[in-house]
Amino acid sequence: MADCFADIGFAKLDISRRERTGMPETIYCAGKTKEQLLGILKTFRDRKCSVLGTRCSPEQAAFVKDAGVTAEYDEVSRVITLAVGERYKLNGRIAVCTGGTADLPVAEEAAQVAEFFGAGVDRHFDVGITGLHRLLAKIEEIRKADIVITVAGMEGALASVIAGLVAAPVIAVPTSVGYGASFHGLSALLTMLNSCAEGISVVNIDNGFGAAVTACKMLRMLNNHD
Repeated sequence: MADCFADIGFAKLDISRRERTGMPETIYCAGKTKEQLLGILKTFRDRKCSVLGTRCSPEQAAFVKDAGVTAEYDEVSRVITLAVGERYKLNGRIAVCTGGTADLPVAEEAAQVAEFFGAGVDRHFDVGITGLHRLLAKIEEIRKADIVITVAGMEGALASVIAGLVAAPVIAVPTSVGYGASFHGLSALLTMLNSCAEGISVVNIDNGFGAAVTACKMLRMLNNHD
């Protein structure tokens, strides 16, 4: 079992996760020092393992790059990626839709993670229900997706509307966007959980990463049955 992880003192890195689950290890960067994150990324690099980090600050990313680690960083999603070797490619596409521009950080987290894990992603941003014509203008494109991820705050109704218009499964991501009565995303979470539309699965508040992993695992199952 010791060969399944790398013990670097402050962390035990799961270097065999791809073999077990099909997905490489993911680092939650928030709460780690710049030095700790650098040590983790260097270990994965030296072990020739790809790795993805979420909630990485610009300061952490700059420190890693200045130390000579060739990692890609997206400031909107705060996702940092280190790709080693050939990337796995999934057949099928994921549509990522947002209620508004304020949902972009969570939506881009989902999109960036899904792309790193091998999925094709189509972005449909700012198609919230307060201007339903914006969604309807894109609905034929959204219907082409194998899986739809909806990202919305406020009351979180976007997931219900889209689920009633598409055949694909919908993964709903509530965001902490909204005024006081939205309770930092709780209102959107409860709306999505209580939706009468069929085929909706719901992840935790602001969890674009979780939505992307679920979507990619669904695509992997579709790929295995092709």
